Amino acid sequence: MKDANCRYCTSAEDIAVKVAELDVSNLWLTKDQAYRGRCILSLKDHKAELFQLEPGELEAFSRDMARAAKALYEAFSPGKINYAAFGDTYPHVHFHLVPKYQDGKSWGSQFELSLSGDKLASPEELAGRVKEIQKHL
Repeated sequence: MKDANCRYCTSAEDIAVKVAELDVSNLWLTKDQAYRGRCILSLKDHKAELFQLEPGELEAFSRDMARAAKALYEAFSPGKINYAAFGDTYPHVHFHLVPKYQDGKSWGSQFELSLSGDKLASPEELAGRVKEIQKHL
């Protein structure tokens, strides 16, 4: 099921570029690259909560997340990948996958959303990062 009013059901291209379609999810590279390689993994179907997923769908989403995180780890060599799920303003199952780097921004604390737009990557940077992630999926 899709919701025509949902960013993740239609297209998240206002904030991200599509990296790949996985088993039950889509992987997006955010245009805000304050954290190099930051992505969003969104469920293909419109569901607001993890408990709404059927057991097989939940398992497949978990596998997609592990696959995406491994690709980010291999592509960018972060010290750790942070995972975050919010959904207050966009009630659709999605996780932020945020590579964190030792001695980098917010190391040792939660990642910060950069809402100012000052860390937007150029189209060329995004294309290069998409290719690097795809190479490791």
